[in-house]
Amino acid sequence: MPMSPLSVPARLQLPPFEPGWVWLTGAGPGDPGLLTLSAVHALGQADVVVYDALVDPAVLEFVRPGAAVEYAGKRGGKPSAKQRDISLRLVELARAGKRVLRLKGGDPFVFGRGGEEALALVEAGVPFRIVPGVTAGIGGLAYAGIPVTHRETNHTVTFLTGHDSSGLVPDSVDWPSVARGSPVIVMYMALKHLGAICQRLLEAGRGPREPVALVSQASTAKQQVVETTIAGAAADAAATQIAPPAIVVVGEVVRLRAALDWLGALEGRRTPTADPLGTRSQSQAG
Repeated sequence: MPMSPLSVPARLQLPPFEPGWVWLTGAGPGDPGLLTLSAVHALGQADVVVYDALVDPAVLEFVRPGAAVEYAGKRGGKPSAKQRDISLRLVELARAGKRVLRLKGGDPFVFGRGGEEALALVEAGVPFRIVPGVTAGIGGLAYAGIPVTHRETNHTVTFLTGHDSSGLVPDSVDWPSVARGSPVIVMYMALKHLGAICQRLLEAGRGPREPVALVSQASTAKQQVVETTIAGAAADAAATQIAPPAIVVVGEVVRLRAALDWLGALEGRRTPTADPLGTRSQSQAG
């Protein structure tokens, strides 16, 4: 049953959601607590919510009573709406005078095709607003107890997608340069080609025992985390039957999960390790 819209203090002066507008809005990685105030405001104002496959059902409970809700999800290997049809539907609804909320998992501009939809609105002369969301490559990993940066391990992080528009490992990615230049690599939609990707990283010089984490359904009650290595990632993914949507992270930051798995600690699953990277001296440890 839909919840009542949360009250937002008037002094925040959130923008009005005008008829005929489309708001391209990020829903975050899953946990509805990670919605922004602007996203909650939009959910409580929209006439039509067009949502994708990665939006957690709990998020839709914030849709105002009486609003229409339309599914327009795209999932690899499954029957999905075509991107052109989704964009045309947004234009059609806006031209009908509706307040249209296009709700996308994570952030609409991070491997979410929000840019394509925004350009379609520009071409059609439809006014729009972008409402950023918490992307899974940051927020989802935080729920797994893995920071994407740490001053003892990396000052660089690379975000990339594990497949291109044809569904193959993207040749446009300079894999040798990424492997050599980025201590931490965060990959979206990489499970399908995980073996091939890890082989490219090994060929480019990454160590076979370098830690890897696979995080499925991040920040939700069904979150699953598999800690493995570059050499063992594909086999461990198959053995555990971990399924998309998932984030893959490569790098020494994965070791920090031994200390920072706060969800595991809350549920009594893990005993924190004080120095997972082994960087403290004996005197410091004392």
